[in-house]
Amino acid sequence: MKEIIIAISGIILFLIGMTRLSSVVGTLINSRIKEYVKYAVDKPVYGLFTGAISTIIFQSSSASTALAVGMVSAGLISFYSSLAIILGADIGTTLTVQFVIWRFTEISPLFISIGGILWLICRDKWKLAGEIVFLFGLIFFGLDLVSQAAEPLKNSPAFLNFFAQTKSPAFGIILGVIVTGIVHASAIPISILALLAQQDLISLENALPIILGANIGTTVTALLAGAIATVSGKRTAVSHLIFKCAGVALCLVFMPYYIAMLKSLSFSVAQQIAWAHFLLNLIIVIAFIFLLRPFARLMKKILPGEDETLPIWPEFLDPKYLSNVEKSLDNVHKELRREISLVCKMYSLNVNMITCYKAGRKRDISYIEMIVNNLRRQITKFLWKISAQHLSTRLSKKLFSFTAITADIESIGNHVVAITELAKLKEDKKIKFSEIGEKELQEIISLVGNNIDDSMFLIDLYSDEKNSDIIRREEEIDIKVKVARDKHLKRFHNRLCLAEAGPVFLEMLIHLERISDHCVNIAEYISDIKENNLQKIQT
Repeated sequence: MKEIIIAISGIILFLIGMTRLSSVVGTLINSRIKEYVKYAVDKPVYGLFTGAISTIIFQSSSASTALAVGMVSAGLISFYSSLAIILGADIGTTLTVQFVIWRFTEISPLFISIGGILWLICRDKWKLAGEIVFLFGLIFFGLDLVSQAAEPLKNSPAFLNFFAQTKSPAFGIILGVIVTGIVHASAIPISILALLAQQDLISLENALPIILGANIGTTVTALLAGAIATVSGKRTAVSHLIFKCAGVALCLVFMPYYIAMLKSLSFSVAQQIAWAHFLLNLIIVIAFIFLLRPFARLMKKILPGEDETLPIWPEFLDPKYLSNVEKSLDNVHKELRREISLVCKMYSLNVNMITCYKAGRKRDISYIEMIVNNLRRQITKFLWKISAQHLSTRLSKKLFSFTAITADIESIGNHVVAITELAKLKEDKKIKFSEIGEKELQEIISLVGNNIDDSMFLIDLYSDEKNSDIIRREEEIDIKVKVARDKHLKRFHNRLCLAEAGPVFLEMLIHLERISDHCVNIAEYISDIKENNLQKIQT
């Protein structure tokens, strides 16, 4: 019982280290880092490297493939581009097992000590680096506990008999799928197999079916992510499963030759296990890397649907036009259209979240927000460069207006994200608004949506009528928000609504009102630009 508890504790520490490391690294996946995806989607070979490197950083292929599914679902990358990334992710995960072979488990306390000290006493970047090193050490310390717990099992007939049964491919594959599906990490069962092999507790023939099953089981995380994704995200998740099953099928067909090759590569069973894991995924890459385009077309026929991809990077901010201020500002104008169109998409995804929350939609909104924030930074930098040129009074006003507009658009996106977080809180706490409150909220949501749409129209083509409509609706929204707030307070005091619903309802009203305020700001800046242009014509 003592050994069982130690082994379970080790697995739990491994999972805590891996999931927390993925979370910490995930905070670093901001817009700047996502720019590297530009190279990943350029050619399949670059996608392979991106997938492999991201898995090494995350220490989890499941996290990398789930991220790829999410990015496809949000429209950041195409379905075709995601295929190379998930193939690369499967290669990257094999390094964790190799770390076990290199006995990183024995020096894991050193990583924990150094990382823990940096985490506790340092600040900013060093603190974050310390946390990452600490969690990396925790992963292998957990495996070291499993190794210690396995030592007494050398004399256990029941244990040895159990692993003797895994020579049956069906039993071993099912066991590998189940264990990996539960823990969401193929590295755990395969690393444990390597540790058992180091103690002469398991043979290659016993371990190989479990390795094959673990590789199929690692697709569970992506499939769960795909379940709440768009049709493009679902294609990526299903493709991952097909890749793994095809690789496993090939290995089963040529099993005797596969085992012979592994034994020729090393005399160590533990190293043979690491080779088996690596070569299986290498076989999958070789089998599919040159067939990705026809495979993508086939998957689109099996799972039909639109594959919308949002451009992550500025399309019009070309430095070669900086000497031509008019042309440069026109290019900024085009990027502003793109930026507000992305915010409109965020708002349209967010509209139904209040009454029907969906985790996949929330994730898509967060990804699009990253693009919006990055676009705002790039536009602002470009405007700074333009400001270094000689500008007339009219062009200076236009530059300052564009600077303010891009900030207002980003602010709208931030408020949309805040409403999404409130929708999640509402779902988690099982909060329900009263029927009257829902109706009031939907009326305001509709008016705000119209203001966002008209703001996008104004940036594209100025209209006095649209400008007046935005201002009129803003006044109507202010009145409706005040009325809804006052009515809610009365319902609250009369116990006609749940107490916890109050703060959420009022915060949503505040964010919706702020969004409308930013729409008015945009309308005013566009109006100023129009007046300046008219003055130039008159002059």
